[in-house]
Amino acid sequence: MVSKTKVVLLIGLLGMVYQATELPPPHVLQLLENSPGDSPRVKLEDGRHLAYREMGVPKKEAKYKIIIVHGFGSSKEMNFLAPQELIEELGIYFLFFDRAGYGESDSNPRRSVKSEALDIQELADQLQIGPKFYIIGVSMGSYPIWSCLKHIPHRLAGVSLIVPVVNYNWPSLPKILIRDDYRRRLVQWAFWFSKYAPGLLQWWVSQKWLPSTSVLEQNPVFFNPHDIEILKKIPGFPMLTREKLQDREVFDTLRGDFMASFGDWDFDPTDLSNPFPGNESSVHIWQGYEDRVVPFKLQRFISKKLPWIRYHEVPGGGHLIVHYAGLCEAVLRALLLGEEPFSLDHIHP
Repeated sequence: MVSKTKVVLLIGLLGMVYQATELPPPHVLQLLENSPGDSPRVKLEDGRHLAYREMGVPKKEAKYKIIIVHGFGSSKEMNFLAPQELIEELGIYFLFFDRAGYGESDSNPRRSVKSEALDIQELADQLQIGPKFYIIGVSMGSYPIWSCLKHIPHRLAGVSLIVPVVNYNWPSLPKILIRDDYRRRLVQWAFWFSKYAPGLLQWWVSQKWLPSTSVLEQNPVFFNPHDIEILKKIPGFPMLTREKLQDREVFDTLRGDFMASFGDWDFDPTDLSNPFPGNESSVHIWQGYEDRVVPFKLQRFISKKLPWIRYHEVPGGGHLIVHYAGLCEAVLRALLLGEEPFSLDHIHP
């Protein structure tokens, strides 16, 4: 018989795990175990280091410079499946980086929604990518993007949020939309244990009898059939193994990221102003209709509250649409060229 205490703790575990939808390649574990590694790093004003990775055309030759922000449990080694021909044709330079505490970057015990935006700004300045840059955030990597829209909108050349997580604490969210959402309750329990009983939570998530990540990856509560097919082809959640969660630095990084994303913010995104009032660029949200982590109804509500956001909904898409064929190309063409996809039906696993 499972006790009520165990049920509550399991809910907390699931609340943390279901957000981990950024899928790093196999060697991310090696980077974590040997940090700092061989990647270049910049030193921030507060003494911390951020590791980064550059891709695409050389920075000096690039017409478009894009910073990619990874999500929960991921790193700068994340995949962004843009066609090489398109990258060269448009002249795109990509800057990936490990957010605080991830990969080869130093942790930030003072992590906040605002600090994430300021890290991005300082990284851009130190690497001299120009006064303005494009930015793309995926899943939980979206809360730094909302922060950029709030705190450094003058630095943005264009913005895309791919399956952005929604903080149920935003005052503008209608109670009728979130009242019966089981995800809200999961997040609340996970946040409570993360804040008030982190030691207990770490002990709990590293117990041998809990479900493995491979079981979670096949769970239809979190992933639709297309997502599960994706998970058969690429690595799953290396940072969420029992062994990694026993590492206090790994656990603290995940805990701090989760709490920043779902804690109290200093602003409500639906109160933001259009950073491009002259239509010189645009902001986009890309959402899967069958996303079982972030309900499409919430994304629709946000995009209606902010009509200057261009909302794109992928039919049949789950939470892992960034790995679907054609999605990254569509994101780039909409963001950089202003092209609207004729149809999103062609985007598939």
